[in-house]
Order: sequence, then C-alpha cells, then structure tokens
Amino acid sequence: MRGRRVSQAAYRPYHEDHRAAAAEPGRGRDATKPTDIPARGWLDIAWRLWTEITGDRILLIAAGATFYLLLALFPALAAFVSLYGFVADPKTIADHIAFLGGVLPTGGLDLIRNQLNSLASQSTSALSWGFISGLVIALWSANSGIKSLFDGLNVAYEEEEKRSFIKLNLISFGFTLGAMFVGIVMIVSVGVVPAVLAFLHLDRWTELLVSLLRWPILLVLVGFGISLLYRYGPSRARAKWRWITPGAIMATVVWLLASWGFSFYLQHFADYNATYGSLGAVIGFLVWTWISVIILLAGAELNSEMEHQTAHDSTTGEPRPMGERGAAMADKLGISADAKS
Repeated sequence: MRGRRVSQAAYRPYHEDHRAAAAEPGRGRDATKPTDIPARGWLDIAWRLWTEITGDRILLIAAGATFYLLLALFPALAAFVSLYGFVADPKTIADHIAFLGGVLPTGGLDLIRNQLNSLASQSTSALSWGFISGLVIALWSANSGIKSLFDGLNVAYEEEEKRSFIKLNLISFGFTLGAMFVGIVMIVSVGVVPAVLAFLHLDRWTELLVSLLRWPILLVLVGFGISLLYRYGPSRARAKWRWITPGAIMATVVWLLASWGFSFYLQHFADYNATYGSLGAVIGFLVWTWISVIILLAGAELNSEMEHQTAHDSTTGEPRPMGERGAAMADKLGISADAKS
C-alpha cells in the first residue's frame, strides 16, 4: 500500500522534524506518553486518523483479512478440538461456548457449534490421526489468518514486511497457538467454575459476583491479546506499551459494543435467512468478522497516529533520533490539522 497515500503532505521531510517540534507548541510534539498530548494535539490525531482510515482503505483491507480468517476458521476448529481433547472431553466443547452468545451473532454461534459437534463426534482414532497428521495442516491454515492481520497492521503502521519467512511464521504460529490456549482455558473454566462454586457452598450473591467476573476477565484477555498484536504484529521496532494501550482499550470497548449492537440488529431488525437462505448464518458471521477486523485496524491506526504526533522516541530501548528508530510512524512527525489546507 506504500506509495498510494492520500496526502503526502502528512509526512514532513526528516530535516524539518525537529524544527517542527519546536515551532508547534501546545500540540504534544514533545510528549513522552499519550496523556501528555493536549487537546490541540488530539485534534491533529483525529484529523489524520480519519484521513488514514480512508486513505489506507481499511474497509477493503479488513475485507481481505476477513476472507483469510474465514478460510482458516474450520481448520482452526479442527486443531482446537484436537488440543481440547487433552484437557477435557471434546464432546462438551460445543455446550461450553454458549457464553459467547453475547458477542457472536446467533447464526455464527450455531455455525461454530455445529462444526464443533461434528468434529467432536469423530472416533478417538480419527481424532488421534487428526492430531498426528492433520493438526500441522490445520495450524498452518489457521496461521494464514493471523498473517493476514499482520499485513493489515503493517498498512496501519506504514511498514513493509521485512521479517524473514521463518521469523514471520514463528511469530504468527505463536499467536495462533496462544489464541487456542486462551480459548481452551476460557471454555474449560465455563465448566469448571460452576462446579467449584457448588463445592465451596458460597452464598448466592458471592456466587453471582464470581460468575459475573468472567466477563471482565474475558475483556482483559481480549484487550491483552490486541495489545500483543499491536506490539509484535507490525514489521517494525516495537512500540512501548504506553503507546499501544490506548488503541487496545479503544478497540476492545468498541468491539464489545459493536458485537452487542450487531447481535441485537440481527435478532430484531435484519433477517439474513430470508435474504440469503441457508447462507444467512455464514453471511452474518462474515459481516461480524469484517466489523471486528475494521475495529482492530482502527485501533492500530490510532496508536500509529499518536506516535506520529510526538518527536519523542516511542520505541523500546535507548532513545534514538528520528530517522533511526526503525519505525516509520516514530521517525517522522505528522502534519497538524491547521496545516491541512
């Protein structure tokens, strides 16, 4: 996507960067963390954020990532069932994902549950064979979905992929396995937590409180996963956590609200089954995935524009001057909203 930017004026030549930082007081050009950026600086960020989301064609990139994620979905479920069988009965997995009904579209949840039931009903030998020979293929297919997200993050951070084939796939495999591990822990806890609460004989209000804590824990896990994607997904010098957290929090909260809103919309207003027939559930899940990826990339765009607002080094390690930081958005200053004309 490099070379097809909407506004080349948004990127100042290197020799003007330090002069611009001193010449534009009150905009957070010397900010060491996002909270140091004043209101005028956030207006600059908001203007550039809108320009970049449209200029980077985030909706189109999210559609491409959605395609690869959906291609990877069923191989990922096959691998997930194989791994889940090591810690619990695979036949219980479909029942334990019911808690996702609050964020997944109804049709999408049914689609995943039916596939999980089909996979879990296979014979033990089939599952063993799947783990021995098919798991690698399934993980490789699921891995392509993660790499498609990396491509989108590279666009958001204005980077080209510079990592070697081996390093890129090791990182993406790490994310793939990590996501499956967290998913297994979450789903197993759905079955374990009620049993533990019953054993402890807690009062009704304490039991309710502990049960409700699963949702904040889910949000924390989602937010932490998004933060890891922002830190290790782009091919660039790693950003400090302080420059990653705002976008991750925004993406997590907006994703949850958007998921609830979209599920409500499907249940009360839209009838995809009437329009698309038997494909209604697939279409609904596809649109939800597309919206989720858009929000994820928008959070990355927010983080990148925050780094673009300050001349201070936002990458890890010893402070380096602009032009030597190994991160495009940290190596130059973004244009201010006042200079857009």
